[in-house]
Amino acid sequence: MKDLTKGNPAKVMLQFAVPVTLGNVFQLFYSLADTRIVGSILGEKALAAVGATTSISTLFIGFLSGLTGGFALLTAKSYGAGEKDGVRRYSAGCLLLGTLTSLFLTLVCVGCLPVFLKLLNVPDDLLADARSYILIILLGMIMTMLYNACANILRSVGDTAAPLLFLMGSSLLNIVLAILFVLNFRMGVSGAALATVISQSAAALLCLGYMIKRYPVFRFRLEDFHITKQEVRELYSSGLSMAFMMSLVFFGTLSLQSVINTFGTEIIVAHTAARKMTEFFMLPFSVMGITMATFCSQNMGAGKGERIYQGIRKALSITFIWSGAMILLSYTLSPFLIHLITGSDSPGVLHTASSYLRINSLFYMVAASISIFRNALQGCGDHKTPVVSSFIELVGKVGIALFLTPVFHYSGIIAAEPMVWIMMVIPLAIKIKRSGKEEGEKRYERTCNPGRNASLP
Repeated sequence: MKDLTKGNPAKVMLQFAVPVTLGNVFQLFYSLADTRIVGSILGEKALAAVGATTSISTLFIGFLSGLTGGFALLTAKSYGAGEKDGVRRYSAGCLLLGTLTSLFLTLVCVGCLPVFLKLLNVPDDLLADARSYILIILLGMIMTMLYNACANILRSVGDTAAPLLFLMGSSLLNIVLAILFVLNFRMGVSGAALATVISQSAAALLCLGYMIKRYPVFRFRLEDFHITKQEVRELYSSGLSMAFMMSLVFFGTLSLQSVINTFGTEIIVAHTAARKMTEFFMLPFSVMGITMATFCSQNMGAGKGERIYQGIRKALSITFIWSGAMILLSYTLSPFLIHLITGSDSPGVLHTASSYLRINSLFYMVAASISIFRNALQGCGDHKTPVVSSFIELVGKVGIALFLTPVFHYSGIIAAEPMVWIMMVIPLAIKIKRSGKEEGEKRYERTCNPGRNASLP
């Protein structure tokens, strides 16, 4: 366990963030490996079928990841306040409510799959492969939730190393199984999906077993799962705020994907590859967001409001440096990286994907600010402003899908995210600035009246 309420903010945040970063790199690595295996062995048509439905799994898995992440913020707050009973009960609630919610979503997703595929405008020649791939992924969604829940709980008390190790093992297992199922057993895209589900299940079970064995506080008793109505309200208030924040983001992406799927296989492949690289380029933003949520929650529990703002400033500095490096990478190696992911030598694929990366990278500092601000606010208990920001993203992307793409085609898609990012950051920056001003006033009052506790509004 690691206490984020003490020591140099930049140092403790980096110590927390590095294992999370490595874990996400490995997660991306096996996602990229899947893309390369499917593209190289089965061809661009199979890769397009996978890419055409990825937004469905991203939406619902992202919702559950946000839900359990929000649940775990209450664990982090209890840990920062030194309340062991709260740590145990909120963690038990996270596992219980996460399981029940994921079972419900799995039933909804499987039952509504034909509707989702129709809404996404999946081309007829890709429909069979697309359906078989996404169905397996959705059926395994509960195991993905379990891993994320356990990882979020461990991170809430400062243990970021264990989730990394289990994810590394899962990544390697996924690659081995994907090659075995796709190449040797000739299972097509279903083999790639099955490999993903099996590897994620292994990570989930190992992570749960480790958590229980390593930390006595997580050796749950049956009564720990008899959570009160008040605890359910608290958990869902925090969890649904994070979940809706992420879901609104993915709903916007879903609306764009439905338009992209009408542009043909070449554009679908290019966009799939560009999004995979974007996930890597923007990885530190999401990692620093995760770090800020836990950092702020623990410091809120400890009553250290001023320290929270020190952490926000350090996080912005770190991500801005990374953003500059990614701009250089986008303008020098984009075609090579796209070829590396897809195995495609098509000039149209390489040019389209490279254009996406180069334009988007110029606005990465805005994207970094969004991730840091909204996760910091969530960690501090503000469940409204981040959702408002995400709602702006949804409206913006839907508007672009409806009005810009008919005129500018895929160029409208490329311009979508930078335009939306600029709109999204405004309410977040205003709230952060206002809260910082209020914290400054409280600090002044504490100077005049020693002994008062600090807290972020």
